[in-house]
Amino acid sequence: FRSVLKTLQYFFMSSDKLTIEEKAEIENILFEVNTKSLKHLENEFYDVHELDQTLHKVIEFTISRPETIPRNLRDKIFRFMKDLHESIENAYAIHAHRTPISLKAYCELFIYAFPLIYVPTIIFSIHISHSQFIIYGLVLLTQFILISLYNIQNQLEYPFDDVGLDDIKLGSFKMDR
Repeated sequence: FRSVLKTLQYFFMSSDKLTIEEKAEIENILFEVNTKSLKHLENEFYDVHELDQTLHKVIEFTISRPETIPRNLRDKIFRFMKDLHESIENAYAIHAHRTPISLKAYCELFIYAFPLIYVPTIIFSIHISHSQFIIYGLVLLTQFILISLYNIQNQLEYPFDDVGLDDIKLGSFKMDR
């Protein structure tokens, strides 16, 4: 994502025919794409309409200057715009498509129902001859593991919120880091 934006920036800055004002304009547009993408990933909303409009500004800028942006440079820009669109779509697919709610509900139901099923089964299998502390200790350990796994899943559920240790650090994807 960032590498494509930086490459586009280098392409535009390397053009001798673009004026300083035009270079500043396209650089601002690219920074806007970067900023809006990262802000969108930080939020829980999935509407990318505003970002799509900002991405379209790059194409409009490129197409509106056929005399100052040579054809071979335009072709390279379009190819990198394709890569930019793909990387943004992949990031938003991760952002929008999470664990199905039915799977999470099933997992939570299993956490609550497990002791009701597991304890009588263990008592029946081990018999009362063993200490009840072993039975309840085993059940508590199993419940602790299940709840820990559920909490880990919740932490991995949204990798862009910067809450967990393993979350994606969006600040490292800024163009001007």
